[in-house]
Amino acid sequence: MNRDHFKEYIRESEPNKRDKGYAWYTAIGLQAVDGLKTSEYLARTAVRNIEGEISFEEASALLQSYYEENPASNKEERTEEADKVAARIAALLSEKAFSFTPNEYLSIHRKLFTGIYSHAGCIRDYNITKKEWVLDGATVIYGIASELRI
Repeated sequence: MNRDHFKEYIRESEPNKRDKGYAWYTAIGLQAVDGLKTSEYLARTAVRNIEGEISFEEASALLQSYYEENPASNKEERTEEADKVAARIAALLSEKAFSFTPNEYLSIHRKLFTGIYSHAGCIRDYNITKKEWVLDGATVIYGIASELRI
């Protein structure tokens, strides 16, 4: 995505458009932090949502249909994941209620990754590390699996 479709909305005086623009901008930025690139189709769909033409649910349904009709030709391509998760993040950021609890964390994980990862919304039972390119190859210190149980 070469052009920033959302800056004009973030500066928009209409609160609903500004809030939605910020949610989409943040959601797409979070995908970029993970090294994932979203599609132009997602950007156009997001603008339709910001403009009030479609709901977040309709945006997600459009993305689902788009990828059913246009499946990735390369298994390493993660644009579908980036688009779907960005749409889900934008919807979550637009919700007015939030509680920082283990159940909320699992609910968010499930909402973001259902249909993408089989372990969506599950507490892991193994320890993990992963090299993060944004940390110059260092890893985040993840909690020990045995300590994650509710």
